[in-house]
Amino acid sequence: MNIKIIGSNCSNGIKLKKLLLRAVNSYDGDVEIELKDDQESIRKYNVKNIPGLVINGKKCSEGKVPNDREIMKYIKSYATN
Repeated sequence: MNIKIIGSNCSNGIKLKKLLLRAVNSYDGDVEIELKDDQESIRKYNVKNIPGLVINGKKCSEGKVPNDREIMKYIKSYATN
């Protein structure tokens, strides 16, 4: 599974990274995390408000920091797609 954080250098991006790492530790599958801050990634995934969370190429969240439970829900639902 590939997970990208778009806008990872902002304060909310850093919070999202910490929560994501905590959530991934409890997930059994193979996970690759990428931190993206370039304009090309922002345009590609149509992220209007950073940070954005993209799992397997699908935007799950943008403009907010989801909590641990929401992150796990996204991981479980997008891991099979």
